[in-house]
Amino acid sequence: MSPDVHGGRAKCLQRLIRLDMPVPTTVALSFDAVLRCAKGQLPDMKAILAPFGPQPLLSVRPSSQDPDWGGPGAILNIGMNDACLPLLADRIGQTEAETLYLRFVQTYAVSVARLDPEAFDFPHLGPADALRAARDSYEAEADEPFPQDVTTQLTEVLRSMARAWDGTTARLLREAKGAPGDAGLGLVVQELALSVGKGESGTGLIHFINEDTGVPQVRGRYRSQSQQRDARASEGALYLTKDPRGPALEDIAPDIFAQLIRFGDLARTRLREEMQIEFTIENNTLHILDAVRVQRSSRALVQVAVALAQDGVIPREEAVMRVPPSSLSELLHRQVDPTAARDVIVRGIAASPGAATGRIVLSANEAQASAARGESCVLVRRETTPEDIRGMHAAQAVLTIRGGMTSHAAVIGRGLGVPCVVGASDLMIDRKGGWIEAPGGRRFNVGDTITVDGTTGAVLAGAPDMLEAALDDAFQTLLSWADAVRDIGVRANADTPKDAQTAKNFMAEGIGLCRTEHMFFDGDRIGVMREMIFAGTADDRRAVLDRLLPMQRDDFEALFSIMEGRPVCIRLFDMPLHEFLPYDKSGQRDLAEQLDLPLSTVVERMQGLSEYNPMLGMRGVRQGIAIPEIYEMQARAIFEATARAWGRGMPVQPEIMIPLISAVREVELIKLRLDKIAAEVRGATGVDFKFKLGVMVETPRAALRAGDIAQFTDFLSFGTNDLTQMTYGLSRDDAGRFMSAYVKQGVYPEDPFHSLDLDGVGELLAIGAMRGRQTRSDVVLSICGEHGGTRPAIAFCRAQGFDYVSCSPFRVPAARLSAAQLTLLDARMASSAGSGRA
Repeated sequence: MSPDVHGGRAKCLQRLIRLDMPVPTTVALSFDAVLRCAKGQLPDMKAILAPFGPQPLLSVRPSSQDPDWGGPGAILNIGMNDACLPLLADRIGQTEAETLYLRFVQTYAVSVARLDPEAFDFPHLGPADALRAARDSYEAEADEPFPQDVTTQLTEVLRSMARAWDGTTARLLREAKGAPGDAGLGLVVQELALSVGKGESGTGLIHFINEDTGVPQVRGRYRSQSQQRDARASEGALYLTKDPRGPALEDIAPDIFAQLIRFGDLARTRLREEMQIEFTIENNTLHILDAVRVQRSSRALVQVAVALAQDGVIPREEAVMRVPPSSLSELLHRQVDPTAARDVIVRGIAASPGAATGRIVLSANEAQASAARGESCVLVRRETTPEDIRGMHAAQAVLTIRGGMTSHAAVIGRGLGVPCVVGASDLMIDRKGGWIEAPGGRRFNVGDTITVDGTTGAVLAGAPDMLEAALDDAFQTLLSWADAVRDIGVRANADTPKDAQTAKNFMAEGIGLCRTEHMFFDGDRIGVMREMIFAGTADDRRAVLDRLLPMQRDDFEALFSIMEGRPVCIRLFDMPLHEFLPYDKSGQRDLAEQLDLPLSTVVERMQGLSEYNPMLGMRGVRQGIAIPEIYEMQARAIFEATARAWGRGMPVQPEIMIPLISAVREVELIKLRLDKIAAEVRGATGVDFKFKLGVMVETPRAALRAGDIAQFTDFLSFGTNDLTQMTYGLSRDDAGRFMSAYVKQGVYPEDPFHSLDLDGVGELLAIGAMRGRQTRSDVVLSICGEHGGTRPAIAFCRAQGFDYVSCSPFRVPAARLSAAQLTLLDARMASSAGSGRA
């Protein structure tokens, strides 16, 4: 029997029977048999009923391939009829027998005959009177007597459940849970294990771990004189283990409790999983009805997988395969408690996971002021700019109206580990009025409390209950097992010493992208940068940049020290200069006062720097060639920091990356200048350090000319954010306005800024990698865009022979796990192929 043929429940029951558990007699119908039932082609009912003997009492339950896909509700007490009633009354009591018969009539009428439930609800009548009323109501509503033949009853139950699964509504519901539309359903016909009557009788559920933490703990409930569904109600339920608060199953039926503990251990060992057991007791005799995998939190999921491997129940490799990478991401951040009430204000794109609560602020300055007062805040912006970085540092969460997965707010939010929702286009902001307005006219003022759920993309009113981040020993153990098998490196994108420390804590193998321009927004540095922008000559610019040089040198020293010899890839300045200048009039007046210049001069200079499309204009290497003083300062800072590290006995070898390359001559020009400055620093310090030079391949032309470029470089790092933007001709900040419509109508299978486009952008990556290695076989290949932490991108990079991927620090654990799982899957496929050939 296979779960692909008969469903997971049927397969599990078969295994429980083989383990000699007291499972009632069971017959399983396959997916094909149920599908034929839905079409009116019934199975051999005589053969199905044969194992149960004369006058059977039965239940029918669904058996889908995956328990999470659901199915029609179970139907109990099949076989109850006028002939059965007195026999059952002798066995369990008249009232109890009438109650079971009544329940079956009600269930059959509503779930099988599809009659109005209100016609069968008699809350003020006793069981005998209610049973007569229900049968009379059935005859009136269905225009026929209630069926007395068990074959007829079971036939109609099977037909009804099969048709319910095949209906449009059920199909849509299971597709929402990730099931394919044509997923099959099996049905399980089982002898009814009575749980009412004489002696100790009842129904219960038991499992053996805490669903939230995964640690061993007997949990569940038991209810005397009840059927299966009644046991799920807390009212009247008993504890399982001894408890000072009240009676427990362990007190009233210690032998049965001991059997359940033994069956739990047996299921864990032989089924290789933590199972929840559904059971009944009939007159002090235990019956096992079912066992399903215990639903669990992400934290418990990791804990259980590691514990099973440490106990020798499963191999370590299987433990690695059992944990979805997304579960690790949830553990790194606070999350909204799944049981909390959620008052959703607006929805956007879930850009940076985790959840945080704070008071609304509408500017970076307000966020910093809020942090200074010790108050939690949420920064709400139309879109963020580099000038907002300090405010993003100060805020607990960020919410923007515009933007997508690779917008400024999304990228920085993930790097900082700050929950972020972007593209909430239904939101309106009035900065002057100090309020935001959500759909339906709901207005929230500055200072009101909201919660940003960056895991789901929802923005909530108020402060719902939270679950704290949980990085325990099991988390670290699982990742150590993953690292032992993965075959591709994982680095982190880190722009500051704080980012680098986070990357190191998450065991990144180095820094794959340090965006140095973000360092210039820290403290007073933005003021120095603005002075440099307004300097009239190259010498004046150098004089101003000389004040930044020691700050940059200290930054790089800190990165080298934190990473302790791991590689650090530093991208030279890449930002358009206009982004350092204030956008609003008050900021421009402040700048004019700071520089002692007329306001008109400031405005004129800003107009001179403005471009129609700055992302395709004066930025990256173009700035490095046209205004070489910035790159010269950065190179000197890198080399001096390197020499100091060598002096402390840490022989680091920095990797310097040139951004936005499109022509090999650009590389030659920058390389000449870097070599010259390196020689000067070597001569001044007496340290014969080395460095590696590479480029960020983020233009289609650079990918196509990678063979020429590789002549002068040690590495090619593909920046998939800009490469996607330029390949598609899409603005990554504006695409969110129409991307959902495109995906819904099948123009693109997914948002290419969210999931790497393996066909178009992927072909450019493959061409670039191939041509680069044709020229230089040892050139190091990587991707450092935000796609680097995603499973499809990691799979692609492994297939193309890339050396490593780099992603935001908080994505590193999930990337490590994804890489390991992909390695193990490939090994399985290779093993299967080898077995097939043999």
